[in-house]
Amino acid sequence: MRASRFFISTLKEAPSDAEIVSHKLMMRAGMIKRIGSGIYTYMPMGLRVIRKVEAIIREEMNSAHAIELLMPLVQPAELWQETGRWDKMGAELMRVKDRHGRDYAIQPTSEEVVTDVVRTEIKSYRQLPLNFYHIQTKFRDERRPRFGLMRGREFTMKDAYSFDRDVEGLKRSYQIMFDAYTKIFNRFGLQFRAVAADNGAIGGSGSHEFHVIADTGEDAIVYCPTSDYAANMEAAEAIAPTTPRAAATQALIKTPTPGKSKCEDVAAFLNLPLAQTVKSIVLTVEKEEKGVINKEVWLLLLRGDHELNEVKVGKIPGLIDYRFANEAEIVEWFGTPPGYLGPINTKKPVKVVVDRTVAAMSDFVCGANEVDSHFTGANWGRDLPEATVLDIRNVVEGDPSPDGKGVLAIQRGIEVGHVFQLGTAYSEAMKATYLDENGKPQLIQMGCYGIGVTRILGAAIEQNFDDKGIIWPVALAPFEVVLCPMGYDRSESVQAETEKLYEVLQSAGVDVILDDRGERPGAMFADWELIGAPHRIVIGERGLKDGKLEYQGRRDTEATAVALDEMLAFVKAKLVA
Repeated sequence: MRASRFFISTLKEAPSDAEIVSHKLMMRAGMIKRIGSGIYTYMPMGLRVIRKVEAIIREEMNSAHAIELLMPLVQPAELWQETGRWDKMGAELMRVKDRHGRDYAIQPTSEEVVTDVVRTEIKSYRQLPLNFYHIQTKFRDERRPRFGLMRGREFTMKDAYSFDRDVEGLKRSYQIMFDAYTKIFNRFGLQFRAVAADNGAIGGSGSHEFHVIADTGEDAIVYCPTSDYAANMEAAEAIAPTTPRAAATQALIKTPTPGKSKCEDVAAFLNLPLAQTVKSIVLTVEKEEKGVINKEVWLLLLRGDHELNEVKVGKIPGLIDYRFANEAEIVEWFGTPPGYLGPINTKKPVKVVVDRTVAAMSDFVCGANEVDSHFTGANWGRDLPEATVLDIRNVVEGDPSPDGKGVLAIQRGIEVGHVFQLGTAYSEAMKATYLDENGKPQLIQMGCYGIGVTRILGAAIEQNFDDKGIIWPVALAPFEVVLCPMGYDRSESVQAETEKLYEVLQSAGVDVILDDRGERPGAMFADWELIGAPHRIVIGERGLKDGKLEYQGRRDTEATAVALDEMLAFVKAKLVA
């Protein structure tokens, strides 16, 4: 490729609406162009990266015996209504009508469509296992699109779906996909971590997320440095303290705490550790019985320095459809506004759930259900009854690892892939069955496997950049090598050697671009440092007189002189490395 015949459009400054590093650098490097909220045109430079991401994914998916098809972007509402997701998905699902008034979804994912394909095509156990995948545009009507390709509304995704006879077959298919994903992300050249995850709205049983490690990542990844344990914050288990609860040593005293409604302020006022306080969180569940809405109020207790894990709470029987209680409900059940709530002497009965850590506390501080007052010296059994004990908090650094092999650490990551064991969640709803060896119908076991193709670009940049621009891993770079001739349009010797090297590199299969635009060296170098070309070769008259060329890797601080006849071998070695 010659730069004069390609489209290069770089900016010195990022647009004002660009928020994070990857968004700014992709806009400046001319890789994407915004045309609407969360909607971008992929410019030629960015599209080259996308195609390289797709090529690696296809190679590994095909190697794992997945079969490519292409499912539609626009899908009939009837399929989504069969699974109940037409209503459950909420506003993120873009709904449209055709000229006949029929409802359609602009698909954010394709479980319904692929299940419909399989239920009409698969009849016998002999046709299983099976794995279909496609790379397709998706649309999710995000409430607040931001961060460029990281949280856009339109994006490209690879999703695959496995179909098996039984749970054991599903587990084998799941492992095959897990291994394929590991190969894919290794080939991308990115530092990543696979973590146990919650399935969320997609349903099913076990799942793992694949995160690209980046300090700017939105997600907290929990892992044990001395073992293989890893999970996202939603799924990471906070195990119960191993030491038994200490005996009570203090009397229960209602203590004035004027104006102190937060645990941090109460602890400071009483000159006590924050870890000796207990915070109260009130939830409401509404149940309709014979046309009457009945309210059930729950009180969740956490240690003052811990945070609630809403995903864990949503899995507690009876709390699936919970919401946070409003102030009127809190006053009705506790007799006081928020800030002074506690489990002792509530105005009306509430259901109490205690975090494992709180269950192990003694002589703790909690709200007295009276403005400007807290109880000190509260103890289980003596001052209030033992309650239901569950894991309802986020883990923190230093917590014991659930596998017993060390303590937990936390780092930031960007989710770019997710694999699910769906089981029969969709096959049951859509009656996707096969006939087993005995001729009896059985539900098909399903798995689901996604990679955010365009999101990979943003994640890779968030992990690989400096003050000059992007630093692409070689496998993802729009071009592997850029030739930068000094005075290409003025020096016959420079032009001749550049053309010769260009042809040699092309013949060797190197993805090379020759910058023949006639730009000044400083501007030319700045462009390619911004774009992120991993390898740069400079051809100049001064070096040619000594039979040398200048090589510089994108992360190198200085250039290296390389003999003319050794450059091909030198570059190939760098590319392999």
